[in-house]
Amino acid sequence: MPALYISRARVPVGRQMRTYASKAEPFKVLFFGRDEFSCGVLNQLLDAKDVWKDIHVVTQPDTRTGRRGSKLSISPLKILAEESELFVYTIPHERSEFKLFQAPPPFTPSDSPLTSYKPPLEHLLVTASFGRILPNSLLNLFLPERRVNVHPSLLPAYRGAAPIQHTIIDGKRQTGVCVIEMTERKKGIDSGAIWGSQRVDIPEGAIFPTLRDTLAVTGGKLLVSTLRDMLAGKDTRVPQDADRNAPRAPLITMLDSVADFRIMTAEQIVRRHRAIHHQKPMTTLLKTQRTLQLHDPAVLADAPASIKQCLPVEGTATYYPPSKGLVIRCAEDTYLNVPMVRQQDRHLLKAKEWWNGVKPEMRLVEGSDGPVQFLPLDTPAR
Repeated sequence: MPALYISRARVPVGRQMRTYASKAEPFKVLFFGRDEFSCGVLNQLLDAKDVWKDIHVVTQPDTRTGRRGSKLSISPLKILAEESELFVYTIPHERSEFKLFQAPPPFTPSDSPLTSYKPPLEHLLVTASFGRILPNSLLNLFLPERRVNVHPSLLPAYRGAAPIQHTIIDGKRQTGVCVIEMTERKKGIDSGAIWGSQRVDIPEGAIFPTLRDTLAVTGGKLLVSTLRDMLAGKDTRVPQDADRNAPRAPLITMLDSVADFRIMTAEQIVRRHRAIHHQKPMTTLLKTQRTLQLHDPAVLADAPASIKQCLPVEGTATYYPPSKGLVIRCAEDTYLNVPMVRQQDRHLLKAKEWWNGVKPEMRLVEGSDGPVQFLPLDTPAR
């Protein structure tokens, strides 16, 4: 049965836009996502059976990973969707082909050209950590007020692909989730009007997976609340503030995992570890031009005078038996303790085991038994 709308009008209320409706059918949802954040949001939506009639899931294709493609990587969202007996579709492997992706029925018009197509009010587009920018050909299959994105930050702060990671890296104590209108790329990434937001305190020592899961549940509940308001005809959207100084959240790259002891304090390196170790371990460079991964780093508070005397400059390191770790001098006279390391092309080792195998050419002064020296990654090879 089609939706019955006796009256419908968008009325400005200050800076808000409101859609009034007397009665609406539950939504037919096209849900784009891929990872554990997407799963957390979808789980909340699945439990709210009053807001949806059907859910169709679009996600990333299976990929081969590991040596010689020995492992099959499957989108967590695909697994959840199949377990929930939802309709599941995957996009092409090649990014360039995604713009040609066709939405599945009933979201693609079958008997009218797109130029004259009027999207049904009960068709809803939802994205949550999908990882791709949707082309206009997909967006135009839905009314602007039926394009919803769940974003894990308090916008306009941390627009971009990695808001949770950058929030932790920057040492913020509070973050949140926004449900926003998805707009065309030319209008800006994550710049749509906001239906709702919810603040979330960040616990001391928070790591990415834990904060991600908390924000996913919060975002899913906020999405459900927004959809219920839509069905009741009382949803509102508020345009985002145009804050050019708001921090951004670009994609995490290898450079984000490089520890530069000249300019990073021990606390800053630990925050980076907590933010991105699920993707990339913190890494430094030996004088032999081999990399060394730093696993489970922690701030060494109140470093003894003997350590400070042993480590004359930033980037020097020695094994410290009381902490059972490799202690590294960082910026601002701070010290990092690293209990586990992995040298390039080697296995993960306890710090003591690695230290026992240190070569003379790795040390600050070659041929001595003094500290090891780590180099900035941009140091030219000798």
